[in-house]
Amino acid sequence: MITFEDIKNNADIRTYIQCADESLAALGFTEHSFAHVTRVAETAKYILETLGYSEHEVELARIAGFMHDIGNVVNRVDHSQSGAVMAFRILDKLGMPAEDIATVVTAIGNHDEGHGVPVNAIAAALILADKSDVRRTRVRNQEKTTFDIHDRVNYSVEKSVLKINEAHTLIKLKLTVDTHYSSVMDYFEIFLERMTLCRKAAKKLGLKFQLMINENSLM
Repeated sequence: MITFEDIKNNADIRTYIQCADESLAALGFTEHSFAHVTRVAETAKYILETLGYSEHEVELARIAGFMHDIGNVVNRVDHSQSGAVMAFRILDKLGMPAEDIATVVTAIGNHDEGHGVPVNAIAAALILADKSDVRRTRVRNQEKTTFDIHDRVNYSVEKSVLKINEAHTLIKLKLTVDTHYSSVMDYFEIFLERMTLCRKAAKKLGLKFQLMINENSLM
């Protein structure tokens, strides 16, 4: 059985993640390297573990989370689809069973808000984990006077917490935002499509999605 640790320590996969992030850095995007993919993997794990999914499903979600952005090494455009094709080749070469490959590839291919759909629980968990990773430390640009809207929004987020309630009926993304750097409307301007996809992903898991910014419920 191919484990998350096998994937995390695979030299080829780590090279693709690093090179993909270098390409995104050259294009001016926020951090998409090991900090991001590890956080996404662990958040996806938290979601499915909390909801009582099997250890095997949790492991597949972690694998999908760690590998979900490797397609950026090809191009940012349609990176979820190219990443899914890359993941298929890698996992097949490693000897992962076809059914598990299909699950991981489906999740990766559906994680982006452009064309993604939460077609299964793994895909839904990946979407929620990926889209909730908004934080100041993802901003590379250290010159605040040259921030674009993505820099401003990410830098303004002082704290981001994704939490499922005890009744397992609600998943809440709670953000603490410093409005000195970005307004709530800035957040919606670039993230509304992502939050809409999160709502669909939550529904797939039998949950309602709630977005709170500075203690105000916005979705």
